[in-house]
Amino acid sequence: MAALSLLSFTTLYAKKDESRIISVETSSSSLVFSVRENGAVHQLHYGAKVDASEFAAVPMVEGRYGNGAQAYPATGGRYLGEPALHLRYSDGNHNTELVYDSHEVARRGGSVTTSILLKDPVTGMRVRLVYEAYPEEDVIVSHAEIENGGRKKVELLNFASSALTLRSDKYLLTHVHGVWAQEMQLESELLGHDMKVIETRRQTQSTQCNNPSFLMSLGTSELDEDNGEVIAGALCWTGNFRLSFERDVEGRLTILSGINPFASTYPLMAGESFRTPDMIWSWSDCGAGGVSRNLHRWARKYGIYSHGRINPILLNSWEGAYFTFNTETIIKMIDDAASMGLEMFVLDDGWFGNNSPRNGDNAGLGDWQVNVSKLPEGIDYLASHAHSKGLKFGIWIEPEMVNPDSDLARAHPDWVVQSPGRNLYQERNQWVLDLSNPAVQDFVFGVFDGVMKMSRNIDYVKWDCNRPVLSFGSPYLDKDQDRFFIGYTQGFYRVMERIRAKYPDVIVQCCSSGGARIDYGALRYFDEVWTSDDTDAYERIFMQYATSLIYPACVMGDHVSTVPNHQSRNVTPLKFRFDVACQGRLGLELQPKYLSDAEKALVNRCVESYRGYRDIVFGGDMYRLNPPYGSDFYGLVYVSPDKSRAVVFTYCLRFNGMAGEGHSFRLKGLDPQRRYKVTEQNVDRSCWWGNGQTFTGAFLSSGAFNPSLPSLYSSAVFLLEAE
Repeated sequence: MAALSLLSFTTLYAKKDESRIISVETSSSSLVFSVRENGAVHQLHYGAKVDASEFAAVPMVEGRYGNGAQAYPATGGRYLGEPALHLRYSDGNHNTELVYDSHEVARRGGSVTTSILLKDPVTGMRVRLVYEAYPEEDVIVSHAEIENGGRKKVELLNFASSALTLRSDKYLLTHVHGVWAQEMQLESELLGHDMKVIETRRQTQSTQCNNPSFLMSLGTSELDEDNGEVIAGALCWTGNFRLSFERDVEGRLTILSGINPFASTYPLMAGESFRTPDMIWSWSDCGAGGVSRNLHRWARKYGIYSHGRINPILLNSWEGAYFTFNTETIIKMIDDAASMGLEMFVLDDGWFGNNSPRNGDNAGLGDWQVNVSKLPEGIDYLASHAHSKGLKFGIWIEPEMVNPDSDLARAHPDWVVQSPGRNLYQERNQWVLDLSNPAVQDFVFGVFDGVMKMSRNIDYVKWDCNRPVLSFGSPYLDKDQDRFFIGYTQGFYRVMERIRAKYPDVIVQCCSSGGARIDYGALRYFDEVWTSDDTDAYERIFMQYATSLIYPACVMGDHVSTVPNHQSRNVTPLKFRFDVACQGRLGLELQPKYLSDAEKALVNRCVESYRGYRDIVFGGDMYRLNPPYGSDFYGLVYVSPDKSRAVVFTYCLRFNGMAGEGHSFRLKGLDPQRRYKVTEQNVDRSCWWGNGQTFTGAFLSSGAFNPSLPSLYSSAVFLLEAE
């Protein structure tokens, strides 16, 4: 990976600094480093904004066990902890000692970049630590550039993106775990001494069971939404990752984050360099809500391909038709979508394959030609019909995968990820194509390109990825198999860069059996993610809550589906399903012809009201009113940046005998002095006595806002507008 060029920056400062203090600052936080007498660079502080010059008076005491708080610890010297950098040299040596060479500060747009150059004087290895600070968003994005300045090949064994050291008496780690249809299950744990590791080796489905992100609460045993110091971290990498949390004997916590080094020893020839993925950091003393809002603001401005633009309300064909449909089926669904006030129709799986027709999940993947038995009129006929009804049109693809029963698998068995002489394992009756191979990259780009050429009326592509990598190996890489995992992700990014260069305006959703590919590396190329295949509204409350800790609402695809729910078999009211799905990008996942007239009328009503406030959901600040875990009630509010409008979502998650008296929600984020008119949405009779009246923000935040939610699955949505 190429090193970052600073040529386009405005350089503010660049020299060998005689001062031993280096500070990276946002509007509310400081990350402070010190250059020690022996040249080692140590981190002194990450947290509230400080006058960094005062740290010059801090005595530099080497810990008894030698770990210290090195900015980028390497294997060698006195360091005894988990290294950020571990190299093996051509002579078999493993020792590296990095010392300060120089640093520079440069400004570009809304960010300030500080780069610190470290060198090993014995081997010539160079590491440039790059910290890009976004002052307004209180976010710092870091990465490392590792360059072989010697004359012989070296091997990268560990190569973290970032090392961050914290100091506290307690460290509460909050992260997620999960499985298919139960992604983003929240877990918090106090860290003891030694090592905690969060990692994945699933490659293509890197976030199915966990996520490369976390919150670290300092000095507390409980995650607090509004109070206390919390640090958020998120890695921008759509592949195997590793996060390690090592609390040493002196009480310091060192966090290393980056590509998982598992089976990924990476060679660097003389003069070559490797750029690690970005690691995003944010600090707040306003609890979990504070760091979430920091990340959301940063993501909408810098981290998401479309910068949080409003995406259409859609009907997806999957749960409404599955594989069994024809032109008439789809045309009728398009007509129903238009009649209900939706804005887009998406044709999901099952539309392709002829010699191996896609009538189930056991055939056709790889053969991206329209199935003439199902759709003899072709894709353009459907897309043009949708446009004639005032709808956009989307289509599903899974270009990284292939069924054994396909023309592609028969023609190119060498394109399949495999280990020679081993079983070629199937999951969901499919194999993975080898994106480390440039020929496969061309093919995958060609799938997208070819589908887009089927009709000029295709506006949206749902990109799916339905299995992990098993028994890994690449025929293309021959004996250089350690490059496979990194090469696959780099190949995926190369394909997406080509797609975005040619199709910059197409909306692309990142789906992977639901939420198995949710990370800021992918979001650089995608407009949204499919949060989970589980569309049960009750289950989605918890998944969407956990997702929102790191990722903004504008990227979450949230759908209303039929009951009993196809995954959980749970039965919930239609209004409750809408009130949950409206927390993100609203969609429907059902067969409209089975809705009653009364249900269709409610759909129209909910869709119309959502259109009136979705700009707040997509672009506003999110305030979670309380966690849904162990609570009878849950609520959250989105507030527009100028605090002139807000939308409040409230839910009853468990029967409470006193709920009929009203449950108090203390609204957050409002201007205490302004008066807001409160209007409940999608009902004729409001559940709150103050509906239609105006109140100050201070009053609404006092606990006097107490809608009656008397039974399980009661819900209410309120629009607040300043007068």
